[in-house]
Amino acid sequence: MKITPLVILVFAVCPGLSLTAGAKPKIDPKSIINESNGFLREREPEITAEENALYEKVVPMLTSQPEFALKLLEAMVNGKEQPSPAFACILGNAYYAAGKKEKAEANYLTAVKRYPTFLRAWGNLGVFYYSQEKFSEAVPCFSKAVTLGDREPTTFGLLGYCLEKLENTVSAELAYMQALAGDPANTDWKEGLLRLYMHDKQYPRAEVLVKNLIKDQPQEVKYWLTYANILMSSNRKLEAIALLEQTVATGIAGQDELDVLADLYAEQKLIPEAVAIYSKIKDAIPALGEQKLLHLAQTLVADRQWQQAQDVLVAVEPELSASGKIGYLETKGDLFSSQKKWSEAKKEFEALLKLAPLNGNALMGLGRVYVAEDDNPRATLTFEAAYQVPESTYRACVELANIELKNRHFEKSITYLEKALSLQKSPVLEDYLTQIRTLVPKSTQPTS
Repeated sequence: MKITPLVILVFAVCPGLSLTAGAKPKIDPKSIINESNGFLREREPEITAEENALYEKVVPMLTSQPEFALKLLEAMVNGKEQPSPAFACILGNAYYAAGKKEKAEANYLTAVKRYPTFLRAWGNLGVFYYSQEKFSEAVPCFSKAVTLGDREPTTFGLLGYCLEKLENTVSAELAYMQALAGDPANTDWKEGLLRLYMHDKQYPRAEVLVKNLIKDQPQEVKYWLTYANILMSSNRKLEAIALLEQTVATGIAGQDELDVLADLYAEQKLIPEAVAIYSKIKDAIPALGEQKLLHLAQTLVADRQWQQAQDVLVAVEPELSASGKIGYLETKGDLFSSQKKWSEAKKEFEALLKLAPLNGNALMGLGRVYVAEDDNPRATLTFEAAYQVPESTYRACVELANIELKNRHFEKSITYLEKALSLQKSPVLEDYLTQIRTLVPKSTQPTS
């Protein structure tokens, strides 16, 4: 059976905060746009007297009655001269509030085209594109707003998020830091910065930030898991264990935390602790816990830690699923084989083949039992059956080549080795094949 190192599992199951999976900031685009209906008199276009009269009447309705407000605004525009850039921005806000995205975009574009220094319109256009997840279009809009003097933390934060989504990590980091300078307690911007640090493997900086997040929100389990990921990535695995044990002790540990903690226990050879946590997982998610326990048992068999492997098998045995039963019998057969307890191993592999007649691992295990018992005819038949199963063809070729060599059937041995090498290159097998070819009489070798 192929054994996957436990260390691979540890990193695979530790999600943390990743660059691609970053949660969208808890920002309501509509509220930003609705709050932007006032104007910055020195940096933005003037509104006409007629427009202002309607504006004073309609703006309070944009939040509560967007459709009605929109009808009043459209009535003013119809049949009259082109509205001012300021009024076009208001129309964009109204269309956005009413869910008419194309018209909202068109009016924002009209506003910035006719008045290129219209700060608020640039910001709203950026928010519009952000809300549509058009991050590449949002970035130049937010950047323009910043250039025109926008220093709102939200503008910098949304710019950072859009740059992050575009994987421009350097610029995203600068934007997030500007956002935090103006709003130091904002969790969205801290998380964004943390994702960037994790992505770029800046673990010391990430550790400082995640500890700050844990201090502010100790019940938020994702921060603990991210911290554990940082510690593991820095090869501080015992510290990661202590940290995750703290989440278990305080009752905030979820499935992911238990999973990572158990894998760490297993990797550090803390087998009783690993079994205890895996058993908890098995109670909550039987298939996952069963899989983890069987993998642990397989690893222990490969390490020749037989008693510990047996203890794990005892823990996993109750209420096995159909697939778990196959893995259990296979692991138990391997355990007995590694101890040279051939009769017990044969019993397990035969029981497995009754459940899964084409199980390549069971056929290979049984064939090796027959080899150990010096029953070459049965071993050959069993390996030939394994040869027919794609997952075990390569291994069966090697075993059959050995048997044929032992019987001095050199040509057959060469044929099996050539088949094995056609499936998987191996310098060791190539050398083995070369040696066997020297044993074949020259009269029987093909001439070139």
